[in-house]
Amino acid sequence: MNSYFQKVKDYLLELDFAIIQEDESDGILVVENEEQGMKNTVLIVADPMLIVEQYICDIKKDIPSVYQRLLTKNRDIIHGAFALDESGSKLFFRNTHECENLDLNELEATLNSLAILLSEYSDELIEISK
Repeated sequence: MNSYFQKVKDYLLELDFAIIQEDESDGILVVENEEQGMKNTVLIVADPMLIVEQYICDIKKDIPSVYQRLLTKNRDIIHGAFALDESGSKLFFRNTHECENLDLNELEATLNSLAILLSEYSDELIEISK
């Protein structure tokens, strides 16, 4: 049994996240917290790292100003950052942690950062996805 997987799972339950899918052998947890606007948030326990990733939207406008706005907003995000997939067309929120030193407050800070980003930047994200 992956002790880090169980540790992350316990933290998520303590933070009132619903675990909608889990695969311990691959270290994957998919969670949601509708009050915070998070759905299908993926956590991957890949010892020695924990990856927290949330798909945001597809980027429809392949113009430099869109990417500039995203990079500018990255500076304001307290924990985590925007990231693109290999195609450059799918936008994600992503943060990583060292499993060995992970504590409840650190994971909560990342998830709170994502929740704040989704609520405060939602109009801009909708515009980017059009």
